[in-house]
This record gives sequence, structure tokens and C-alpha cells, in this order.
Amino acid sequence: MRLPLVLRILACALALGAAATAIAKDSAVVTTERVRAELLAHAPEGVSPGKPIWVGLQITHQPQWHTYWKNPGDSGLPTTLAWRLPAGVNAGEIAWPAPRRFALGNLANYGYEGTVLLPVPLSVTPGFAPLGAEVEIKVKANWLVCRKECIPEEGDFSLRLPVRGSTALHGAAFQAAWDAQPRALAGAGSQAAKVDGQNLSVSITGLPAGARGKRLEIFPETTAIIEPAGAWTQAWDGAVWTAKLPLSAQRSDAPKGLPVVVTDGTQAWRTELAVTGIWPAVATPAAVSPALEEALRRNAGAARADAVPTSLAMALLGALLGGLILNLMPCVFPVLAVKVVGFARHGEDRRGQRLSGLAYTAGVVCSFLALGGAMLALRAAGEQLGWGFQLQSPAVVAALAALFTLIGLNLAGVFEFGAMLPSRVATLQARHPVADAFLSGVLAVAIASPCTAPFMGASLGLAITLPPTQALMVFAALGVGMALPYLAASWVPAVAALLPRPGAWMDTFRRLMAFPMFATVAWLVWVLGQQSSVDGAGALLALLVALSAVVWTFTLQGRTRVVLSVLTLAAAAVGAWILGPSVVRLVPMSASLPAPSDRWQPWTEQAVREHVAAGRPVFVDFTAAWCVTCQYNKRTTLADDAVLADFGVRRVVLLRADWTRRDPAITQALAALGRSGVPVYVLYAPGRAPVVLSEVLSPSEVRTLLATL
Repeated sequence: MRLPLVLRILACALALGAAATAIAKDSAVVTTERVRAELLAHAPEGVSPGKPIWVGLQITHQPQWHTYWKNPGDSGLPTTLAWRLPAGVNAGEIAWPAPRRFALGNLANYGYEGTVLLPVPLSVTPGFAPLGAEVEIKVKANWLVCRKECIPEEGDFSLRLPVRGSTALHGAAFQAAWDAQPRALAGAGSQAAKVDGQNLSVSITGLPAGARGKRLEIFPETTAIIEPAGAWTQAWDGAVWTAKLPLSAQRSDAPKGLPVVVTDGTQAWRTELAVTGIWPAVATPAAVSPALEEALRRNAGAARADAVPTSLAMALLGALLGGLILNLMPCVFPVLAVKVVGFARHGEDRRGQRLSGLAYTAGVVCSFLALGGAMLALRAAGEQLGWGFQLQSPAVVAALAALFTLIGLNLAGVFEFGAMLPSRVATLQARHPVADAFLSGVLAVAIASPCTAPFMGASLGLAITLPPTQALMVFAALGVGMALPYLAASWVPAVAALLPRPGAWMDTFRRLMAFPMFATVAWLVWVLGQQSSVDGAGALLALLVALSAVVWTFTLQGRTRVVLSVLTLAAAAVGAWILGPSVVRLVPMSASLPAPSDRWQPWTEQAVREHVAAGRPVFVDFTAAWCVTCQYNKRTTLADDAVLADFGVRRVVLLRADWTRRDPAITQALAALGRSGVPVYVLYAPGRAPVVLSEVLSPSEVRTLLATL
């Protein structure tokens, strides 16, 4: 049994299209469904030493959405700007306008709504030597935009400023931003705060007469000192404003000085409070000393050296074995079964079997080379990518779900391409069996790409550090390993003799194979829901139902077919218009995987360092929703009661690094461990190098390792 050649062509186009993902060009404006972000500049006297030069990111929020101040409050992240400037031009810090408070239940955050400009001063050194009449200003911005849900977004911006001319079009916007900034409060030495039990008593003098008697807001610039949503009191004693603020339960610092911003809603002032009194004791992680930082870096290097093969030959062998084992992974089973039946169909046609085996092998190897080459090229261009990167795109996931729906319907016998397509197209498979076998190899790689088998991880991790030719050799070896069973069955009679003979069972088996394909579709719908939202998963499911209905109508005859086709296409068009944006949304979204218990915390590199510095072991699960092996391990070994009990007894901190959507920090952490894909499981413990565990976890492996702590 063979899948229609048209479906193989679709799979080939999809896989190669995903591998050739384009890198977006820089521009001055980035627009999403929630904000419009634009890079503005104000250089009225050109670009030269001593002249005033300002640039800034202006964010215009849709109603009810907001972004965050330098201290986001109970949750959130401040907007960050990473500048790429010409030699001799330096960027200062963001001159943050005064924020406002956003309350959500028992939480409170600090940030901005409407339109806000975050201005940054640029300075030009005396040795600045422009290369032309213009200078190019580039910045990569990251911001978190929230309503009830939160969505991380980013953009690459660029502007060209004339060296001699004037850039002053947005002067009014910058002036409004400067007016919104807190002004330094006179008499800073008299501003004080005293720790009083679990509260901080604040006393501020020197506020303008117009502010006296008004209710003020106070925003500490230091995070996790004051409880943002806590109940607090304030009062005026003549010209002195006092307040009693509750200390944060998450406090990990005891500062002697606390910079704050106070505002009456129209004006804002900034001062630094001199803090006196005895801070309540808190369980704080020990500071990470420079010596420990260096030790952690050495340990990471040692882990990488232990994790990767020691030579190109070992990397090739690991890739070959990994590709061979990949055939046993659950995501590859549907294609595995289809290929077994395809070989049986050839019967005694030895020449046909051999050609099919070679063509299938070529399809698998070429697909691995295409994916590997695209990954290496994009990484060389600055993208932080790893194995399985194409499934980090919701559009690719939705397209694969549609493709596998068509394959499942065909296997189930709902439709035959011969009855729907012109005869020349429908007979392509019979006329070009070699092309059919080649494209079935492409389809196999498209399905296998979410999986990482044992021996694969270390080899792929080393591949991205090798010269391009050697790296592609590793990817080719991976493809040869995956295709090896079929190649052996096509060329070795003893292996071919083990395959079942053609018969009526093949039609039954074909229909049975529709169910694993539909299970793959269900999994892809879940993956898209993790990447976007429940609405995204529901939208994709609705579109797949519409696609199935359209296919079904083509199996009917006469006027019924015409009428139902028109109605179904109209319904699908309406559904796509209403729900489509949820499916093809390409803006990064929050995509945390549901944890089996509340033991798991989000991963950050800083969290690992702090816990290890405090003497606590840390277990990190690098995972993704589209990684089938990850989900298997999460629902078996990582949910095993005995394993969880051992984690608890040894006070192991459990961190989960979710790579469902592209995350450069996680990509860099994987590279430091000698890996380029997930799953990866690492145990960090004080005084020893990190230990990387197997891709397919077992409870005994984890418990044995924990017993050494």
C-alpha cells in the first residue's frame, strides 16, 4: 500500500518550505494584534559629538492591553532594548516615564497603556567617523504585553539618521515623554524610610504645594521589596507625606537605599529613601560569587565535553544509530507501517523493491540534509535555532495537521485521488514509482522531526559546532540510519522474506493505519493550542473539519455534490475569516506546558545558578509540546511516584525549560550542554559537573542518579 503521489508532493513542499523559513528584514515599525511599536528619533542638530540625540521605542497599545515599567510589580517583564550602533555612538539607559498601577485580582503591576515613548539618549564620542552621509541605528526590542493573558513579543527596528541634517519630526512626542518623566525631588537627604516589622514606614518632604493633600501613588524602582497589591496607608502631616507599605513576601534583598517614584496622576517625582531599621530575616539564596560563576562555567564546559562525541567518526556513528532507533519512536510508526505494506506490494519484483529502497533512502537523506542545512544557515545568520525548529511555527503545525488529515482520510477510504483528479495526475503514482518512494522518504522525515532518539542528541549537538561540510555529513548519517531497515529489506532477500505476502489483509491494514494518522492530527492540534491558545486549537480543529467536509463532498455525484460543495466551501470561508487569525498567528505567545504537579517551576539560567549556589540540587527538563519523546517521559518517568518522592526527599528543585516556541536563552543553554534539540534532562548539584541523562528516561536511571546526592 502506497500513499498517493500528490500527498507526497505536498509533504515535500511543506518540509522544504519550513526549512527555508525567511528572516524578516528590519523596519522602523512592527505591528501586532495588540500593539504598534515604532522606533523614533530626535536629532535636531544632526549626529556629531556634543549634540542632543535621542531615540526611543513608541508603543501604542490596543484598548485594555499594557506593557511594563522597569519594576513590573507582581508579575510581568520590563521592555528591553538591545542596540546595534555604529562605532563611536553609545546608547544610555531608558528614561522611563512614570508608570501607572494595574490591578488584577490580588495582584498589582506597574506599566503603561495607551501610547508611551521610551526615550534613550545617544552620545557620540569625539573620534566618531561616519562612513557616509547617514548613520544606521538598529535595535532589537522585547516586550511583554498583557490584558488578562500575557504575550511576549519582539521586533527588529532600524532607522537611518542624516549626519549633517536635522531629524526633528517627532519632537513633540519626545517632549511629552520628557514631561512624563519623574523630576528629581529637592532635599533628597531628608527623605527616609524605616523598617517597622513587616512594613516600611516612608516619610517624604519637599513635594510641591500643589500635591499636598492629594492621594499619591508610590512605585519602588527595586523589585520584590514592597508588596505591590498589599494594603497600605498614607497621610499628610503639613508638608510631609507619610506612608506605611507592606514588605514583599518574596523579598531577597535588604537595601540601604530605595529609589522610588511618587506621582499624583499628573506629575511625578523621583527620590531615594535612606532606609534604617532591622530588616526581617528571610530565606535568601546565597550570592553567586565570581569564583563560583567561574566554577559553574567550567562545569558547563566539562558537561559539554562529556556529552558530545570525541570525534567526527563517533558523531557519525551516533547519528547512524540514532537514525536507526528513530524508526522505533511512536511518531514514526504510521509511516513505518505504510512502508512495510509498500514493500509487500512489490511481491517478487526484486528490481522494483531495490529501486524503491534506494529512492526512499534518497528522500530521507535529502530531507535531513535540507533541514540540517537550513538550520545551520539560519544559525549562521544569527538565529537561535535547534533541531525541530520548524515545529516552533504555528503555521507549519497547522499545515502539517491539514496534510495528515488528508492522508488519514485517504487511508480510511473516504476518498481516492483517482476519482477526484484528472487522469494524468491520478496516475502519477503508477507512472513514477521512484518519485513516489522518494517523496515517501520526505514524508517520513516530516513526521519524524519532532522526535529525538538516543545517540541523536550528542551527535546533533556536535554537528552545529563543526564546519558545514562535516556537519552535513552528520545529518546525512542520521538519514542513512533511519532508512537503513528499508534499504536492507529491499536489497537483502533474507530480510525481504520476513515481510508478509500481498493479500486481502492489505486493504484492512490500510484502513487501520488511518487511526495513527488521526492520532497524529489530534496531537498537532494540541501542540498548536500550547503554542497559541485554546482558541487557536479550536480554530484549527474547525478548519480541519471543514477540510474533511470539502473532501467528502467531492465523493458525491450530480447536483448534490455541487450544492454541498458550494455550501461547505462557503462555511469554510466564513470559519477561516472568523477563526483564521488564531491559527496563523506568528507572534510569539506564552506557551507553558501543563506540569504534572505544582513542583515544577519555570527555568531560567539565573535560577539554576542561585539554587546551586545555595546548596540545592536542580533537575532541569528541557521540553516542548511538539516533542513526542518529551511527552512520553513527562507522563511516565517524571510522573512516577517513586521518582517524585526521591526528588522531594533530596530537596531537588525542579525546573522546566519550555522550548515549544523559539527561545534563544534555552537554545543557548542546550548548546552549552552539547545539544541542539529536546528532550534533554540535566541534574546540577553543588561541587560537581552537570550530568546529562538519556533522551528516553527510565525511573531506575533517575533514581540511581539521585541516590548519589
